[in-house]
Amino acid sequence: MALLAFSPLADDGRCAKTGVGRGEPVHLGRAHRWQGRILAASGLALLPWLGYLAGTLPPAEAAAWVALDALEAAALLTAGTRLLRADVRHRAPAAAASVLLLADACVDLVAAAPGLELAAATAMAVAAELPLAALCAWLASRPAQGTSGAGDEAP
Repeated sequence: MALLAFSPLADDGRCAKTGVGRGEPVHLGRAHRWQGRILAASGLALLPWLGYLAGTLPPAEAAAWVALDALEAAALLTAGTRLLRADVRHRAPAAAASVLLLADACVDLVAAAPGLELAAATAMAVAAELPLAALCAWLASRPAQGTSGAGDEAP
């Protein structure tokens, strides 16, 4: 809740779907719909994976990997659903997801044994984790659309 105080939308208590203090609707573009769907679907796809990890890894390893992937899933779902709702506050969870996905890919590659395990970790990094991390980083770095800027006040 404390983070809401730093959101430009919390200044006047208006809904996240309107411009800051202006009441203009924020229109969700076709690209943002697809990006939101990709992020939300990726977050949902991690949920069964969490169960698989918990059931197949030794308890100490399972705790670490399940925690990391649960954080990834939460960040992806939050960013994706906020994008789908045209909520300009999607940037922080997208940035978090980007960092978590990059860390996951790096640790997977470093911890993988040579051979088939390393090939699987490389394929997962190249096909899923790094492209998602790049998309999230790009979304996090773009300026919020539909707002007049964090420093502007309502008329």
